[in-house]
Amino acid sequence: MKKIRVVVVDDSALVRSLLAEIINKQADMECVGAANDPLIAREMIRELDPDVITLDIEMPKMDGLDFLGRLMRLRPMPVVMISTLTERGAEVTMKALELGAVDFVAKPRIGLVDGIKELASNIVDKIRVAAAAKVQRGVRAPSSPVGAGQPSLPSSSPISLGRVSTEKLVFIGASTGGTEAIKEILVRLPADSPGVVITQHMPPGFTTSFAARLNGLCQITVQEAVNGARVLPGHAYIAPGGKQFWVEKSGANYVCVVEDGELVNRHRPSVEVLFRSAAKVAGRNAFGVMLTGMGNDGAKAMKEMKDAGSYNYVQDEASCIVFGMPREAILSGAADEILPLMEIAPALLLRLKGASDRYRV
Repeated sequence: MKKIRVVVVDDSALVRSLLAEIINKQADMECVGAANDPLIAREMIRELDPDVITLDIEMPKMDGLDFLGRLMRLRPMPVVMISTLTERGAEVTMKALELGAVDFVAKPRIGLVDGIKELASNIVDKIRVAAAAKVQRGVRAPSSPVGAGQPSLPSSSPISLGRVSTEKLVFIGASTGGTEAIKEILVRLPADSPGVVITQHMPPGFTTSFAARLNGLCQITVQEAVNGARVLPGHAYIAPGGKQFWVEKSGANYVCVVEDGELVNRHRPSVEVLFRSAAKVAGRNAFGVMLTGMGNDGAKAMKEMKDAGSYNYVQDEASCIVFGMPREAILSGAADEILPLMEIAPALLLRLKGASDRYRV
């Protein structure tokens, strides 16, 4: 069996040692090199040709983001970022994902040794996913701080929908690669779009920055979901990391429910939980969107949505970073349309304006 070859890049000798030990304990991977700064890492990558690198964000000689940007332009490869659980760490991690990092691991600020050991299974899972992920060349560096600057909109502004029933609701689920995929959907929605509710697999401490970043790019208002908040048109609500999120009906209104809850399909938040609520309370007023991600979270519930009358869009394999969750949704019979990422929002808007469903599968 060909092992996944990993290079670890981190300025901490302790972290390098811990990560190398965790990786080398796996039967299907090996740490072939460890570098304490990006300049050494650059030469190591040229010499060793690894399948995946893990990359710390804050390092000497060259900032991790600068290195990542150069790497993705000149020699694109799967990268798993090692982030700190701080507000600054969360903001920089969002930029790293925009630059093309496949995923990230949030390392603890205290109790580093025990904390990283507890994260061992999560770390190696992300390395395995990264090794199989599609990585694209030429990712453009962000031109402004998170949540700031002018909206980065497509060349043609989103079409106005006019009066759309407030009972319409869009449900989006995503995992690995999903932060950028969600952005591509939301920036194409006009200010008068139906309410949007989103579950993106993400740990606590990062969804606040994710929502703020999107809010600065979109015509709609994007925010972290708050328990009891009414779901309004022209707004998108993102499941807080580490919480379960679903929608309930209160009279004529949809409201957000955010609770601790149990893990579902190994996830909290879980797409299954959100999509199941769509089938229960929204029925034919729901639109489902399944985006890139590993595993099968949400596939069964998306079929329940379709059976309840929703219309569902699934991202196609060619445009996915990881074609796991979309594949399972398709196999479950949940998809009405299977589309490239860039075509999902336009198709949704046309359907909202009453266009034909010529791509129905």
